[in-house]
Amino acid sequence: MPAAEYAAWSRRLRRDAAASLLFDWTWWRRGDQCPPEGDWHVWLLLAGRGFGKTRTGAEWVRSYAEAHPGARIALVAASLHEARQVMVEGESGLLAIAPDETQPEYESSLRRVSWANGAIATLYSAAEPDSLRGPEHSAAWCDEVAKWPQGEAAWDNLMLTMRIGENPRVVATTTPRGVPLVRRLIREKGVATTAGRTQANSDNLSPRWLATMGSIYGGTRLGRQELDGEMLEDVEGALWSRALIEGCRVEADAIGKPVRVIIGVDPPASANGDACGIVVAAHLRDDRLAVVEDASVERPPPALWAQAVAAAAARWGADRIVAESNMGGEMVTATLRQADVTLPVVAVHASVGKARRAEPVALAYERGQVVHAGAFAALEDQLCGLQVGGGYAGPGRSPDRADACMWALAALLDGVRKGRGPAVRRM
Repeated sequence: MPAAEYAAWSRRLRRDAAASLLFDWTWWRRGDQCPPEGDWHVWLLLAGRGFGKTRTGAEWVRSYAEAHPGARIALVAASLHEARQVMVEGESGLLAIAPDETQPEYESSLRRVSWANGAIATLYSAAEPDSLRGPEHSAAWCDEVAKWPQGEAAWDNLMLTMRIGENPRVVATTTPRGVPLVRRLIREKGVATTAGRTQANSDNLSPRWLATMGSIYGGTRLGRQELDGEMLEDVEGALWSRALIEGCRVEADAIGKPVRVIIGVDPPASANGDACGIVVAAHLRDDRLAVVEDASVERPPPALWAQAVAAAAARWGADRIVAESNMGGEMVTATLRQADVTLPVVAVHASVGKARRAEPVALAYERGQVVHAGAFAALEDQLCGLQVGGGYAGPGRSPDRADACMWALAALLDGVRKGRGPAVRRM
């Protein structure tokens, strides 16, 4: 509607009609926020950040509760804290979207949201799957299922509670990630999957934020997942899968003080080339290996990437640098020396070593010997593009971050196999 026409229409609108429209979701929602048609028992909404997934899920629960007196509804999130902060008390949560006269009551001690007609929603944590044993529900809203710590166990227990009412239904809202639960739901019968992009909600998002996110992540694998809401499949023949990497993730503050630290470096071939991969890996006291930082820099001149390596070495007290010698081993060493890097530099040759070294590193992941102390999205995207035999089918022209990670972990694995004890580290 043109602005002038809208202004005239809004002036004619009665106050009570305007108040009613303010909370009328069927008037405000976009087409991609409407429930799918057909006979579904699960609605899986895969959408980018800022799309309005929380509002969509909360409005669906509100509508269901108001239309079904005495309903029993499950609200499941990655943790009870997130269930309360996002699903109930958040800016788009159940309390915020309801008009005063029909607003439900939240009893935090009972983890319960109650409506005047007897409908009740109970909060659950996916980190405690057994808490879903016993209760029964006619509806459920599951938030960010791709980040549930015990996804499949929690989901299975929830589905076993969906046994009352004429047509039990579940709405699952999440940013898509290739974790086992999401992949499974996409294939399951009775699951209706819809998708949405961040840009679809641009009227309600900061223009500067949208422009910044587009310039940084537009066209990248991370941007396609987090902004465009695409479900990224594993590369055929890849050494690393999304599920494998998700299974090795730990909290950064849970690894303790490392025994030994090595930095892997994949220098760009030229000053205007690709990124310089700089990845820090550590040998932990429990004999596991950990990726602890991705310090890579995009298209840097030699002095800049050398300084980034020096800074990472100082932060972690590294005792060795393993660098790919695609531009000559002596040149790499000389560049690092100019940045006052005095650590031993070991040159490795990609042409003969990459495929041979990658497979043992991937096997170490499968054995549970390697963990990621945090999330390293760009690095993990590249790891999932490395293929058996040395091929690459991931984002960008070169797996610079993945190569740097591989060199560091391979060096640590060599040390473990040879039974080297802890090294003296410079402090």
